[in-house]
Amino acid sequence: MPTIHVCPLSRLEETAAALRPGHLVTLLSPGPVPPRPTGIAPERHLTLAMHDIAEARDGHVPPAEAHVADFLAFIATWDRSEPVLIHCWAGVSRSTAAAYAAACALAPDLDEEELARRLRAASPTATPNRLIVALADAALGRHGRMVSAIAAIGRGADCFEGVPFAMDFNP
Repeated sequence: MPTIHVCPLSRLEETAAALRPGHLVTLLSPGPVPPRPTGIAPERHLTLAMHDIAEARDGHVPPAEAHVADFLAFIATWDRSEPVLIHCWAGVSRSTAAAYAAACALAPDLDEEELARRLRAASPTATPNRLIVALADAALGRHGRMVSAIAAIGRGADCFEGVPFAMDFNP
């Protein structure tokens, strides 16, 4: 059964070639966007330009409600016939927050804490962006449970970049 995959930008080409995902999500700071890997149709590639910050800073674009709304609408179009691949610069913060949000959106009956534990088991380095998680929590009507669950798993292990991983969200 297709799962949610996460990788850093440096591993995008090789991960996409190995997985052959049907959908791709790019979460990078504003600026040039890397080329879309071969085989992914433009309408199946969502690019969201935001900095990896959890609060407003001059000269930076924080994650916003519109980013999360666009992401959740996009992930809802994924038919699960092929994997979805989510990447950011390091594969640690923005992409892991998006993977967690996707799992919560796609498996509304699963407990937020269980999904957070699955994220931690899949990636010891995952440190989901707190603002993305909070915005997704509000958008999905999870009443703070997503935020609490991510806080409970704590910060991931320090690293320069994460290792590609798959997150299971199936019951």
